[in-house]
Amino acid sequence: MKYSIDNNFLLDSFFRYISIDTTSDPSSSQTPSSPGQAVLARRLAEELSSMGMEDVRLDDRSYLMAGLRSNTGSKEPTIGFISHLDTSPDMSGLGARPVIHENYGGGDLILNREKNIVMRVSDFPVLNQYRGQTLITSDGTSLLGADNKAGIAEIMTALRFMARNPDLPRANIRVAFTPDEEIGRGADFFNVEDFGADFAYTVDGGGIGELQYENFNAAYAKIVISGRNIHPGDAFGKMINATRVGMELDSLLPGKERPEYTTGHEGFFHLYSFSAGVETAVIEYIIRDHCSRGFDRRKEKMRQSVRLLNEKYGGVQLELKDQYYNMAARIKPVIHVVELAKRAMEETGVRPVIKPIRGGTDGARLSFMGLPCPNIFCGGHNYHGRFEFIPSESMEKASRVIVKIAELAARG
Repeated sequence: MKYSIDNNFLLDSFFRYISIDTTSDPSSSQTPSSPGQAVLARRLAEELSSMGMEDVRLDDRSYLMAGLRSNTGSKEPTIGFISHLDTSPDMSGLGARPVIHENYGGGDLILNREKNIVMRVSDFPVLNQYRGQTLITSDGTSLLGADNKAGIAEIMTALRFMARNPDLPRANIRVAFTPDEEIGRGADFFNVEDFGADFAYTVDGGGIGELQYENFNAAYAKIVISGRNIHPGDAFGKMINATRVGMELDSLLPGKERPEYTTGHEGFFHLYSFSAGVETAVIEYIIRDHCSRGFDRRKEKMRQSVRLLNEKYGGVQLELKDQYYNMAARIKPVIHVVELAKRAMEETGVRPVIKPIRGGTDGARLSFMGLPCPNIFCGGHNYHGRFEFIPSESMEKASRVIVKIAELAARG
């Protein structure tokens, strides 16, 4: 059967969702961390109910779940689809104004002529893959919000299609929309048992065809250096400059093992915060590696570096803690869930691009909580910044893939 996804509904839904500012707030201890997430969750709950979804449940932390029963009567599995409500705090999503570039002909894209904000092909050559398509951007003054409101819109459109086409076989479906994924808390209060799926997919990937079941093992390191501040004119043999000790720490780590020099399965040390003076320095790193042995070696390298500095200067304290692990360890024993998504893509004319996630995902934590959860594309590029964009054709394909996964699972 050829799926006739309602593109008008898909795009209208996407534009409605991005109009709500759901930027997560890492400084907040509340869940959700920002009020807009609760607003969007309530709107989605209303839409799910009006579409005829079953068991629509919204809790006081804005975790929203719903279901659509199988129409075959057989014992096919229950499949989940998950997206997150929040957008990245790296750039505000407030006042997102979508700009539609129809029949993109190649070349640089002007996002905002008044402010001279231009997306240049020389910086983003991936644009060349989408000639002739309809690209959606922001006006460059905010995030677009495709990460992950495109995923939400794609799931909602697929649900609406399945509800309106009861003759199309489908497995049991569960959907969930969660808060605060962008600040690492999306699975904190996710009730796997209540969700009731045998396996699930986060619809949170990048470009068309992405299919991912590997992610980084992740750790966080915070180093606090206590220096000794002496008047520089009388500092000989006395001063310990915490800033320079921090710089020395960074020099002890492999210079080419940074995000800007690594790709694929290569791990890294990422220095992302350095607040320093002579008296005190506070440095924060994230440590990433797909390989568990490599992950352990990186953490030990950090410990060794701190030990060395303590031997030379003293006053160096390390806080090192694991954040999440590579979900491949939980997915490989049930690799059929990856094969199902791969087949669904192939049957909808999408070339699967199986690649590791160079980051984390709620799916990783959920997989270790007992819900195997690979990640599939929602179609966007350049997430977390003003040059985020998504082709409408990729969004339509993502909805079709969701429908096809449900159909294939029902057919067995």
